[in-house]
Amino acid sequence: MASNDPVDGDDDRIRRILDRTRIIAVVGASPDAARPSHRVMAFLQSRGYRTIPVNPLAAGALILGERCVAQLEDIDVPVDLVDVFRVPSAVPGIVDSAIRIGAKAVWMQLGIRHDAAAAQAAAAGLEVVMDRCPAIDMPRLGIPGPGR
Repeated sequence: MASNDPVDGDDDRIRRILDRTRIIAVVGASPDAARPSHRVMAFLQSRGYRTIPVNPLAAGALILGERCVAQLEDIDVPVDLVDVFRVPSAVPGIVDSAIRIGAKAVWMQLGIRHDAAAAQAAAAGLEVVMDRCPAIDMPRLGIPGPGR
């Protein structure tokens, strides 16, 4: 039986989330190619995911060919997964927005964990992953992505 702990490393749950995902909102996306959010966004695109950058400081700019929006609510297509590259204190507001837009999952990147926000997301029916990186988990689990 799979655990419901969002940081337990349950490979089946991670595989299920990534297999059903097509559109990923990258919160904290950076136009700077040296930033982890930029590199992970590029990796996700290379695997066939559509990524939508979310960053109020870069709103309107193109990041890796996608128009950046200021907030999740500005996205005009259904989002499967919200990938979070922000400090833990920002996570509750991001989770609130993810719930409002009907996202199916919230993924907090390496070093990011917020148990109360995770519980709120899970109670709203969202899958939650904390302190992990899809650019690490996908190769490790042999997940090709939707475009492969």
